[in-house]
Amino acid sequence: MHYNCLIIDDETDLANMTCEYFQAFEVTCACVGSAEEYFSFIRENTADLLLLDINLKEESGFLLCRKIREQSDIPILFISARQSDDDVLIALNIGGDDYIKKPYTLSVLLAKVKVMLKRMGGRQDKEEKADNTLLSFGGLRLEEDTLKAFVKNKEVILKAKEFRLLKCLFEHRNTIVSKEKLFDMVWGDAYFSDGTLNVHIRRLREKLEDNPNEPKMIKTIWGTGYMLEIEDED
Repeated sequence: MHYNCLIIDDETDLANMTCEYFQAFEVTCACVGSAEEYFSFIRENTADLLLLDINLKEESGFLLCRKIREQSDIPILFISARQSDDDVLIALNIGGDDYIKKPYTLSVLLAKVKVMLKRMGGRQDKEEKADNTLLSFGGLRLEEDTLKAFVKNKEVILKAKEFRLLKCLFEHRNTIVSKEKLFDMVWGDAYFSDGTLNVHIRRLREKLEDNPNEPKMIKTIWGTGYMLEIEDED
């Protein structure tokens, strides 16, 4: 069976309440309480996105996220009562797409989930209609069908969200792209935390730049956003 959302949380009452609330607004939802239950569930079912708690029975949500990322690029939104910035950074660094602190407001959480689902649906429609597009300018080339980038013919394999972020910067190359625009175009929500974007920008720099600490391509425009700076080699 297919669900829009799967909640992985050992706070059973909260998970069930969230699930019932989502379903009242036509977002199909299921919940499990542990990593073991997740893998059992996913063998027979599918989901569009995951809401993942950090503190799970027997195994942490961080470890489960790492295992999921070895197999899938499914959006993962961490939900946790842990408030420290370190926890947020770890969650985003290991592949989380956002971090939502408990206690959360059901209406706000639902809004985030619905925006992401809408964004995913629109992207899927575009991908089904599009040809295998090749984007090239200067020493940078992007292959949408393989999620690969080539920097002066050096192959770089990107994750789906990294590719979408780079593509957005590429399409607006040599101009400043605001953080809000990047969030809206890549995540489908203009109100993600800066930490989410910063982590993905750092990953791109580590893969594309000769020296990520002194980036020549992806420039930070302080207080505004980022700019992909490349010159036409023709």
